[in-house]
Amino acid sequence: MADRRDAAPRPATRSRFDAAAWGDASLSGTQFEAVEFAETDLTDLLERSASFVDCTFREVRFNGSTHIDAAFTNCTFVESRFFDTTFTRCKLVGSVFTGCTFSALTVEGGDWSLVALRGADLRNASFVDVRMREADLTGTRFDDAVLRDVDLSGAVLHRASFIGADLRGSDVSMLDPVNADVAGARIDYDQAAVIAETIGFRVG
Repeated sequence: MADRRDAAPRPATRSRFDAAAWGDASLSGTQFEAVEFAETDLTDLLERSASFVDCTFREVRFNGSTHIDAAFTNCTFVESRFFDTTFTRCKLVGSVFTGCTFSALTVEGGDWSLVALRGADLRNASFVDVRMREADLTGTRFDDAVLRDVDLSGAVLHRASFIGADLRGSDVSMLDPVNADVAGARIDYDQAAVIAETIGFRVG
């Protein structure tokens, strides 16, 4: 289940990325497995279709970077920075974020199922048409964020905050307004009926 992702043993890395040796070569289309990226500067990077499996990103700067059709499968992100970072149609299934900072994050399409973002500050972030099934979003802050047409089925939303967020078109079947802060959040009529039934009302 999603709430166990953070506690599960993370994959061990077998090598370390050497930024100096890599130089200015493009990451587009490359493949990395069980590689540690430590204190790597990926600022303003534009990459397409790169694949990262079981990799660890420790204190990596993703500021201003754009990732298109890339895969970060079962990866671990530790104290990394995401300022004005864009993920388009990317796959981050099973990845865990710990102690990371986010600002102006944009996610368009892609699969973020089973991702662990416990306690992450994602205020003002934008997630549109993203699959986040069974994601662990315990205590995550989505205040004033856009979450349009997001599949949150099976997600853990305990103590999450959606103050002023735009949730229209998203799956809110797991959203319990008693255990999450939803003040001022925007939903449509169908979603309102789903939430009413969740807390025990009979609709119609």
